[in-house]
Amino acid sequence: MTMINRIVAGKELFWFNNTLVAIRVSSADGEDGICVVEHRMPHGDSPPLHVHRNEDEVFHILEGRLRFQIDGHEQVAAAGETVIAPKGLPHTFRVESAEGARTLTITRGSDFETMLRQASRPAGGADLPPPMHPSPEMIVALTRICAENGIDIVGPPLG
Repeated sequence: MTMINRIVAGKELFWFNNTLVAIRVSSADGEDGICVVEHRMPHGDSPPLHVHRNEDEVFHILEGRLRFQIDGHEQVAAAGETVIAPKGLPHTFRVESAEGARTLTITRGSDFETMLRQASRPAGGADLPPPMHPSPEMIVALTRICAENGIDIVGPPLG
């Protein structure tokens, strides 16, 4: 059993593009609005370059290796390391490890969590979704949903 196929029992599971997402702590669960999301991502996965207007995005890598680009600067982080993408700075990442990656993403406020809920579909299980390439309509919809939730897409994913 690989890290990508482990069961995440008792949590809300979503397929967000080519990733499996589990909402571990909802922003509605506590007074400070902290949200903790577990992501399981395949090799090569990369979100578009984007900016969070209202919340920092903290990544704690549980398994695998990611290459981050934050405000034009690149860094590689591996299991056990934590990276912050401050609000207002363009950032993205790419999963570099062949076996994929598993991270916790921590934000304050509901923007990121709401965007995930609106742009995802219920997971058909605790596995990654079937791989797909987004259609032009899907890209337009994601861009709109992100903008409505304080996140601006400003460039392409990392290649």
